[in-house]
Amino acid sequence: MIIDCHCHAGPGDGLTGPWDSDAALGRYARRAREAGIDCTVLLAAFHSDYGAANAGVARLVAAHPERYLAFAFVHARRDAGRIAALVRKAVEEYGFVGIKLHRHDAPITGEVCEVARHFGLPVLYDPVGVTSVAELLAGQYPDVNFILPHLGSFADDWAAQLALIDHLARHRNIYTDSAGVRRFDLLEQAIRRAGAHKVLFGTDGPWLHPGVELEKIRLLRLGAGDEGLVLGGNLLRLIGRG
Repeated sequence: MIIDCHCHAGPGDGLTGPWDSDAALGRYARRAREAGIDCTVLLAAFHSDYGAANAGVARLVAAHPERYLAFAFVHARRDAGRIAALVRKAVEEYGFVGIKLHRHDAPITGEVCEVARHFGLPVLYDPVGVTSVAELLAGQYPDVNFILPHLGSFADDWAAQLALIDHLARHRNIYTDSAGVRRFDLLEQAIRRAGAHKVLFGTDGPWLHPGVELEKIRLLRLGAGDEGLVLGGNLLRLIGRG
């Protein structure tokens, strides 16, 4: 099974760019099917109310449960004190399987990590290049799995991406995804040094073409076992279904 672990969808209300506007799935869904992607993890777009945004994502999942999973998006600062309630609703009512947050909103907090520990959920946290946080997360929350996407920096910060590879290799609970990683040699290095079990396939859809992102994984020329881990096995293991 090929699983895209990183695709935004649903309502946005900021209108400063695609990242906080409505993220429609139509073109992405068609392209994903054509590329052979079987399942996709949906994440809300940036929103002023992640409770409402998660509800919108839940409706998309409910309409096609065979094709979609979802992570609950939270704002570490604005939602402080109610993150457990937001996540509980997402898990118990919507069936979500992880937590998502972004440093663009606010840095990750202990509250988020404690909630992830309580519910046994992986955390997808975009550190926006501040990959040193992996050292703190690994040390203080060794029983929580963290996915730092884009090899640590969607902005193509090669120094941050190189630094994250070291964290991947040293820390059992630090993972990354391939979404939007342009420096192919660093993606190769991450697999070589940390192992295929530490990298997940992601696309950062609906804005990046899933077929293009999938081809990057194919071009790594991994063995069938390792490619299977990257393309879906790792995600299934992290959400307790592998």
